[in-house]
Amino acid sequence: MTESPLFIRLYLDEDVSVFVAQLLRPHGFEVLTTREAKNLGCSDVAQVQFAAAHQHTILTHNRCDYERLHEAALIEQRLHSGILIASRRASDFELARRIMTVLNMFTADEMINQLFYI
Repeated sequence: MTESPLFIRLYLDEDVSVFVAQLLRPHGFEVLTTREAKNLGCSDVAQVQFAAAHQHTILTHNRCDYERLHEAALIEQRLHSGILIASRRASDFELARRIMTVLNMFTADEMINQLFYI
């Protein structure tokens, strides 16, 4: 990875509502959706690779697959820009609140190769 940005940039997996991006952007957070990146239908591996290449922490509801991808990255000593796994039970407003807590608590460098459940 090249020099990291100070603030976490977020990439929403396609299973996350785009409304979450609309809730976060007015607070000054950089958020990219899979639709905006033209990555709809891409594999989870491709999504993580895209997020890492663009230094974005990925937000997903897909716990099982992304836990495996995180573990594989650690074993293979590959870097990713962080993974946030969100509960599907939270409303978009609650999810945005939880995300803002994480985004305000950590820098982009601190998110590298981390996996958090929110």
